[in-house]
Amino acid sequence: MNPPPRWREQPLPALLAALHAAPEGLAQRVATQRLRRVGLNRIAPPHVPPFWRRLLARLIDPLVLVLLAASLVSALTGDVISFGVVALVVAMSVTLDLVQEGHAGRAVQALQGRVDLRVEVWRDGRAQRLSAQRLVPGDVVDLSAGKLVPADGRLLQAHDFFVNESALTGEAYPVEKHAAASGDEACLRQGSSVVSGSARLLVCATGVRTEFGQLAARLAETPPPTAFERGTRRFGLMLTRATLALVLVVLLVNLAAHRPLQESLLFALALAVGLTPELLPMILSVTLARGAVRLAREQVIAKRPSALLDLAAMDILCTDKTGTLTEARMQVDGVFDPQGAPSDRVFRLAWLNSHFETGLKSPLDDAILAHGQPAPDGWQKIDEVPFDFERRCVSVLLQGPDGARLLVAKGAPEDVLRRCQAHDTPAGPQPLDEPARAAILQRFEACGAHGLRLIAVASRQVEPTVQHVSPADERDLVFAGFVAFTDPPKPGAAEALRRLIALGITPKVITGDNEQVTRHLCAQLKLPVQGVLNGPEIAAMDDRALRAAAAQTTLFCRVTPEQKNRVVRALRADGHVVGYLGDGINDAPPLHSADVGLSVDSAVDVAREAAHLVLMRHELGVLADGVVEGRRTAANVDKYLKMATSSNFGNMASMAAAALFLPFLPMRPLQILLNNFLYDLSELAIPTDRVAEAELQQPRRWDVAAITRFMLCFGPLSSLFDLLAFGWLYAVLHVSAAEFQTAWFVQSLATQVLVIFVIRTAQPAWRDHPSPALALGSLAVVALACALPWLPALGLLGFVPLSGAVAGGALVLTLGYLLSAELAKHALRRFVAGR
Repeated sequence: MNPPPRWREQPLPALLAALHAAPEGLAQRVATQRLRRVGLNRIAPPHVPPFWRRLLARLIDPLVLVLLAASLVSALTGDVISFGVVALVVAMSVTLDLVQEGHAGRAVQALQGRVDLRVEVWRDGRAQRLSAQRLVPGDVVDLSAGKLVPADGRLLQAHDFFVNESALTGEAYPVEKHAAASGDEACLRQGSSVVSGSARLLVCATGVRTEFGQLAARLAETPPPTAFERGTRRFGLMLTRATLALVLVVLLVNLAAHRPLQESLLFALALAVGLTPELLPMILSVTLARGAVRLAREQVIAKRPSALLDLAAMDILCTDKTGTLTEARMQVDGVFDPQGAPSDRVFRLAWLNSHFETGLKSPLDDAILAHGQPAPDGWQKIDEVPFDFERRCVSVLLQGPDGARLLVAKGAPEDVLRRCQAHDTPAGPQPLDEPARAAILQRFEACGAHGLRLIAVASRQVEPTVQHVSPADERDLVFAGFVAFTDPPKPGAAEALRRLIALGITPKVITGDNEQVTRHLCAQLKLPVQGVLNGPEIAAMDDRALRAAAAQTTLFCRVTPEQKNRVVRALRADGHVVGYLGDGINDAPPLHSADVGLSVDSAVDVAREAAHLVLMRHELGVLADGVVEGRRTAANVDKYLKMATSSNFGNMASMAAAALFLPFLPMRPLQILLNNFLYDLSELAIPTDRVAEAELQQPRRWDVAAITRFMLCFGPLSSLFDLLAFGWLYAVLHVSAAEFQTAWFVQSLATQVLVIFVIRTAQPAWRDHPSPALALGSLAVVALACALPWLPALGLLGFVPLSGAVAGGALVLTLGYLLSAELAKHALRRFVAGR
């Protein structure tokens, strides 16, 4: 049976009627019938498609298909090594993805482990100890300190009952629940833990119908594709279209020229292989592996290496407040008398109350005791009135060194003030008239507006013969003053936020705390607040309205776990690359949905499983360092893509164009494959290259449009110099086919390889030096290409020695191309900046 609609707001009699339940529990017969209908109180494991379907989904990616097809052609034309390398790297990539897919299942199992316990449940009018998995709606369960709450439900009874909901709400402080309250204050969530007291719970929702169960269902869903996944798909489609177009044009032109079909087909396929960046998986793997190692040195562990590229593209960071921006511990901010002046006497009274209190000590008590240690000086405790929900205060009866007895009360400001008939002043106690009461309340509101939490302190003298006190004795008190508390910002949080903003990342705070406290924290951190949305406002918005509002909002306050997830999805739908930092169970859905899920090593297991990156220190400064490393990795991947697509496209297009007027192929198919292999070899050192600081200051996305622009600019430029070489070799020097093909092999390889020194930096190439490995690797490949014509053993590939005129001309054209590429680079940057 489903839980009654809006059961948290229903009056208890109506809820019992809707569940066909009673305060003394269910009959065993009824419980057994319900168990058959609703199923076990456990989280169902996610549905996992068969292995072949998951494998096929990865193999039909356009980029993977192009790479496998090109490498297969390489194998058919004799380059078996290229096929083996590409196939191995693709297999490793697919395997890694399949392993990562298992995280959702492990996260759900971790959730199930938290609630797999035994409970005291009332059946047939008596308490029985049963597995929590056999609970059904309508059951009545006894809870006590140290127990986990086994299901969602409503309190029937509660005595001094405090629960810790931090794993679900993100707030670190225990909250009191009371059967006489309404709404959330009278309800419990599965997975929270009992800190103190005892209670009796009416079970209203079990299994997948609980908040835990709904969270597990969301974790089992396939997350939307990340920015990196969307970019690779678009890049693969672009490359597929360009390759097919080139192959078809070349094949048709050669057939129209009545060239042999087999040779024309091999030539067209070899061009397709030359256009395809076959080493992209390897370059990605090596670059990401090196980036992951550097990231680990910055105390950030990448569970999925490709998350580095998503981290590099991140332009919005959503973070929780408690424990990330704050210390997650209360501290005394100030102690004041009724007039608002600092007061040692008020602190002494508050300290005596907290010191002698024997009930549950709240984080506020801990803060008072840690703030100072005034000695008891002969004070003794006589009696105590423990804290409870209705009174919202705690009182202790103390005897001083002189034998006088003093009742000291401490608690919620409004409740303590209501019990007072006088207030302290420098001239002594004065009647608490309406103007004085209004002034004190105004000070309370002012402190609350500044994000401070308050407790009030009051006292009165009692007769020396009084041995016991009760709530009735909390009257005619003299208001002494109040203590203000704050959860201080973490050291370094303000500087980390400043660094993130300087890196082009917009921070957004998503918290279950109220707006005033969160605004005060942002003021301390000097974080500008553009807008605020509270949970009820988010609940009233549809997805379109939230998408429009979320981008203009800095603070999201009083939000539920599901609303956190909605905010992340709304920001992603608006085109942003979103990171989410959280460490609680309630953070698992948004971690799962974000482009970059970030957690910490001390997080609950569910959050760690859902995250893509794990911070070894819970500090935003670590994340800022990680962003820089991610962008350095992305910059080197970007260099490869621009180099591979522009140079390859230009040279392959040149060879296709040459087929229109040359009576022979400009390069043999095997020469094209060797050229492609040596070119790929030179690029293996790209992951080691340096990246200029200016390139790390803004988010870096896998921008297919920018790569296409680069290809359309540098490709034709490369083709222009290629055609000049063709005309010079064929029409001016009238070289033989073998010397033409040899000269073109050397020149095309030199231009493709050496242009990396131009492409790798936005500065003039001679000002920004590459890494030694990249420089030596590139120059060595060019030197080898120049030496090949003079190696007799390679005559089988059709190479012949070059004359001085041919070699000198190739050198001049190569230098002219590099100079033109340098000028084109700056012109393209000015064009893009102007747009």
